Amino acid sequence: MSAYDTIVIGAGMSGLTSARMLSDAGQRVVVLEGRDRIGGRMHSDRSAGFPVDLGASWIHGIEDSPLWDLVHALRIPAIEYTVGSFQVGGRPIENFDGDRRPMDATATAQWIADVDTADRLLIEEIAASSPGDTYLDVTERALDRSGFSPERIDDIREFFRHRVEEQCGAWIGDLDAHGLDEDAIVGDEVIFPRGYDELPHRIGAGLDVRLETVVTRVSRSPEGVIVHAGDTEYRADRAIVTVPLGVLQAGTITFDPELPDAVAGPLSRLGMGVFNKVFVQFPERFWDEGTYVIRALGEAGEHWHSWYDVSAVSGIPTLLTFAAGPFGRRMQERADAEIVADAVSALRLLYGDAVGEPLAHWVTRWGHDAFSNGSYSHLAVGSSHHDHDDLAGPVDGVLHFAGEATWGDEPATVGAAFYSGHRAAERILGRSVDLGEFAAGIIEREQTAGR
Repeated sequence: MSAYDTIVIGAGMSGLTSARMLSDAGQRVVVLEGRDRIGGRMHSDRSAGFPVDLGASWIHGIEDSPLWDLVHALRIPAIEYTVGSFQVGGRPIENFDGDRRPMDATATAQWIADVDTADRLLIEEIAASSPGDTYLDVTERALDRSGFSPERIDDIREFFRHRVEEQCGAWIGDLDAHGLDEDAIVGDEVIFPRGYDELPHRIGAGLDVRLETVVTRVSRSPEGVIVHAGDTEYRADRAIVTVPLGVLQAGTITFDPELPDAVAGPLSRLGMGVFNKVFVQFPERFWDEGTYVIRALGEAGEHWHSWYDVSAVSGIPTLLTFAAGPFGRRMQERADAEIVADAVSALRLLYGDAVGEPLAHWVTRWGHDAFSNGSYSHLAVGSSHHDHDDLAGPVDGVLHFAGEATWGDEPATVGAAFYSGHRAAERILGRSVDLGEFAAGIIEREQTAGR
């Protein structure tokens, strides 16, 4: 008899969700995690006395969202912040043109209309695209049809490039033409003033989680699985692998026998992007009260182009900017001080001497993280949305995969991680798991523990 019913590899959102559901159903479950903490790519740094979400920050669309229902049921506070999907309008945005001049209401309205027109043409070009077409191909065709002046086209071209970088962590020419098909936000977006990783911590409370346990090999047979971590072997009837796509692609976990083409194919085709965060705190606010985003368009925003006001979390004037795609890979090779100085110098080109000396900063390097090897998945050229779901398996009835990269409807999100973990648990149990009961179980355990 195996020591466990199910071994879960990875203590991120998907792994903890699966483990909790299986444990609640009476299974013997162990979670093996290489890091010295749980949460995976949900990581809130609280060392300064307030949370800084170094990984995931947003729920992207709370309408009809089971993830939002869970947050609401657990009474986790959230702040509405509806610009995480790289929107061009809809909320107060301070736009600067290619010459770094503030854009007035008329210029901003024209800019929003231009992007709207280009996006409608882009949808047509994506629908008419051929296999092998990149997102760069279809955006260029849309811009060719726009009839806009060269200057207006250049601005929209930069906007499209940055949208891909922020949504996918990839260069626009490496993304499949259908790579942003799922980029639809329904309802407001929210961020978390207590830190987003409260969610996996509360889901995972009380589970048997073995930290700093690095899995190197997974062997399977009709009898079950053997998972190797250092000199220790863990045996179970089955396993759920929830490590990020970048780890699977790096080959640091060996599968014996090798994964079948039905899973290995999607694994090789999907892409893993880099999306790094730079938080900078200032002594005083130099941007308008109520502004969600500062955005430099065109040439002015070639590198540092968008700054998000996240001051509400700490009560200190704080801007968050991103270094993603090829730019993000270059930036993460540089020292913190150099990165911050570069980003602040870009702000000073917009606001001049009003930009004070930073009080504090936080910089991420997800591409250097051995337990993720990137930030999140995307549709690389030659892949399809089916690849995400096909990656989930199962393999030989004993090996399942979960995580944001295995959920085709909205990959690269915490929601995808949550839903994929839910799916894996249901497949193993052979029955549905009610999410309302799941939330109620978490609350009941907390009350029993005297929380």
